[in-house]
Amino acid sequence: MYQALYRKWRPKSFDDVVSQPQITATLKNQIAGGRTAHAYLFTGSRGTGKTTCARIFAKAINCPNSHDGEPCLECDICRAAENGSLADIIEIDAASNSRVDDIRELREGVIYTPELCKYKIYIIDEVHMLSPGAFNALLKTMEEPPPHVKFILATTEIHKVPETIVSRCQHFDFNRIRSEDIVSRIMYISEHEEFTLHEDAAAMIARLSDGGMRDALSLLDRCSAFSDDITLEVVSGAAGIAGRDYLLDLLEKIAECDTAGAVKAVDELHGKAKDLKVLCSELLMMMRNLMLIKSSDNSRELIACLPEEYERLEKIAKTVTLDRIFECITLLQQSSERFARAADKRIELEMCMVRLCSAAPKKRAVQNTAPAADQQELNELRAQVNALTKALAEGAKIVPNAVQPPKQPKKPAAPLKKFDPNNFTPLKEWQDILEIIKERAPALWAFLKNSLACIEGDTFCVVVSSDFFLKKFKASDDKALLKQVVHDYYGKDFGFMLYSSKNVDIADKENPISELLKRAESMDVEVEIKK
Repeated sequence: MYQALYRKWRPKSFDDVVSQPQITATLKNQIAGGRTAHAYLFTGSRGTGKTTCARIFAKAINCPNSHDGEPCLECDICRAAENGSLADIIEIDAASNSRVDDIRELREGVIYTPELCKYKIYIIDEVHMLSPGAFNALLKTMEEPPPHVKFILATTEIHKVPETIVSRCQHFDFNRIRSEDIVSRIMYISEHEEFTLHEDAAAMIARLSDGGMRDALSLLDRCSAFSDDITLEVVSGAAGIAGRDYLLDLLEKIAECDTAGAVKAVDELHGKAKDLKVLCSELLMMMRNLMLIKSSDNSRELIACLPEEYERLEKIAKTVTLDRIFECITLLQQSSERFARAADKRIELEMCMVRLCSAAPKKRAVQNTAPAADQQELNELRAQVNALTKALAEGAKIVPNAVQPPKQPKKPAAPLKKFDPNNFTPLKEWQDILEIIKERAPALWAFLKNSLACIEGDTFCVVVSSDFFLKKFKASDDKALLKQVVHDYYGKDFGFMLYSSKNVDIADKENPISELLKRAESMDVEVEIKK
């Protein structure tokens, strides 16, 4: 009968365990010295050896012929433990035995002494799946178990295990298995099986397994079923990474800000019954690859893809900035989180494509690209605007639509006037800022969606639509979030003042420099107005 490779080649002793020397050495010394604890907690990602080490520990501590903490593998107890017929080693899957009644049955069995062994070992896998009531039922038994009982708990999600349980265990954290150790192990296995494994193919399997030996052996099993000569192409076909041109095509359209092309590609993939949530996850991993290529000189070792895919990724990475990649990753993560509650996943991903193609970083300043012949006119225009605004700040009376400010005798600058909600120029960028707030805090946006804003020196003024909104806003903690969004947008800190628009006329009024501002805007000139 055929046996899967990950079961056939499961380590039988501590010396066979890969990449966990800090754990296996400690456990062997405890067994050899007779100083074992009553409860252990093994944590780490999948396929790193938690359950395997628990089984080896259960054999070694009960083996009558153990040597240096290792089981002999030849006695009746070791052989019975290997074939799963030893009644004194009880494995419990907490995912399917999570109720209080299941743990009560365990507590009733704890009082009985072992049949053949020195210790009765309870191995509870995926212990984080126990219900709160089950944890409470287990707590007292783990605190003061009978001397003939030991517990080994294993989990991939330590944060879900109550601290009261963790504190009663010796905690061992299993590391992800290093790629070089996975390559060495699967090359050794291939030498004893009836297939050939190429080294570059072994390296690809190691990268795809993400530090899990079980995943690596399962993929090796699929590859061996596909061909006896396992090459890089065989691995890519068996792992499903071949034929991913659609992902790279979509990535190129996003980099080119081709919204229509990106949405059309999503439509075609949807028509081919592609799972759109999976597509979003795949695209997120491709963005991660771009990030690594853009930020690291040794990214090739960190990315699991074919050589020709890597060449295309390098070309795409040259066309985008690192900031844009970060923004795209954020948008994809947000979209992935919304998929669970989206009424129409297709619309959700199409919205994400539109945002991705519009995710070019906002320009902090407009570059001056005017011909040299126009440079003098541009400089004069800036000087005129700055002169007018300075005169306004000093309290001068400005003739509407005047181009040159009237001459005034020099005098000390008058203090700035108090902000007048009846007379200000609304901030044009406020709508962009509101869109950012809508993404980050919809509740805050609901208060501000009908508001206006302006900048008075170092003060950011916001006029909300009613006294009710002003009162609610001041009573909340949302002001800190608003300040953070504005700081991120402008790159500086402002003081904040909040006003209500009740009985206030906030219509856009003409001001003395409106004509100059319009001319500056038409000539693509950015002018900073200080009031």
